[in-house]
Amino acid sequence: MIVLFLHGWNSRPGGVKPTYLANNGHTVLNPALPDEDFAQAVRVAQAEVDLHHPDVIVGSSRGGAVAMNLEADGIPLVLLCPAWKHWGMVGRVRQGTVVLHSEADEVIPIEESRQLIEHSRLPESALVVVGTDHRLADAEPLEAMLAAVEQAMAVSRG
Repeated sequence: MIVLFLHGWNSRPGGVKPTYLANNGHTVLNPALPDEDFAQAVRVAQAEVDLHHPDVIVGSSRGGAVAMNLEADGIPLVLLCPAWKHWGMVGRVRQGTVVLHSEADEVIPIEESRQLIEHSRLPESALVVVGTDHRLADAEPLEAMLAAVEQAMAVSRG
């Protein structure tokens, strides 16, 4: 399965989360997204979608906002503490999107993910509350991310 992993602001490819997905059997595309040019970050990610047609897109923080701004109909989204209020123009996500967020997030308030779920008319179960900080890089959120990715892939395949 191919996962497009979009990292957050001031992050780089090859971090804990994409490595975890790769170590659990997934082919992970993890392009470098420019920090200072959101439109260019979207173009880089869109090129990956157009070229590789991933099975699922995972976006972390600013990468979640990038994911929301892609033309990727039919590709499930897993968003980790998405920074959608800070970047981009999209305020809704499609059905089937899963959002992971920590109550203790010190960077992006979990209330923003609750608003995204509500605006998108997703069920409350689309928000998975997990982790102890914004990074979501310890065991419990990594396992929850993997489960969300694998469930999204299963659902999209019917």
